[in-house]
Amino acid sequence: MVNIVETNLQDVKIIETAVFGDHRGFFTESYTKEKFHKAGISHDFIQDNHSLSVEPGVLRGMHFQTPPKAQTKLIRATTGVIYDVLVDLRVGSPTYGKWEGYILSEFNHRQLLVPKGFAHGFVTLTPNCNVQYKVDEVYSKENDGGISFDDSEIGIVWPMPIDKLVLSEKDMQHPTLAELNNPFVYGEI
Repeated sequence: MVNIVETNLQDVKIIETAVFGDHRGFFTESYTKEKFHKAGISHDFIQDNHSLSVEPGVLRGMHFQTPPKAQTKLIRATTGVIYDVLVDLRVGSPTYGKWEGYILSEFNHRQLLVPKGFAHGFVTLTPNCNVQYKVDEVYSKENDGGISFDDSEIGIVWPMPIDKLVLSEKDMQHPTLAELNNPFVYGEI
């Protein structure tokens, strides 16, 4: 069984798979192509990525890839708890410039479908967070981009003070949405 939960952001979906647990632990089919296709998730995922963040407060984001190498992502936390945030970058979208955050964890087994044209990032809420995600396009350095995690016009509310966040040098230097040479147009990607 694959349950799709609609969100307030246009085209973003939370995906829940059946979880079978007993005294030994649990089992779930985190991805079954046929079941996902029947539920309307028919992307051709071609690569799996895996990150480990060892301490709470690690922020990775807000990332995207530009066309023609834009990526759809299917994200899950396999250990730990993260606060996952998306921003709609698609000019003309009903939710353009809006953001929303979601808890993904080893406990709720939820996955998040991030369509092309969204900036994506997350902050770790517990130690040793393993985050795994599928993408439908390979990494392209030439198409790698991002927007500022603290863009005041977007107003993302992170679950901890900004001065406590741990970021890479690269993630501290992304432009604001207003400064972005935005290639994303709703309905064209």
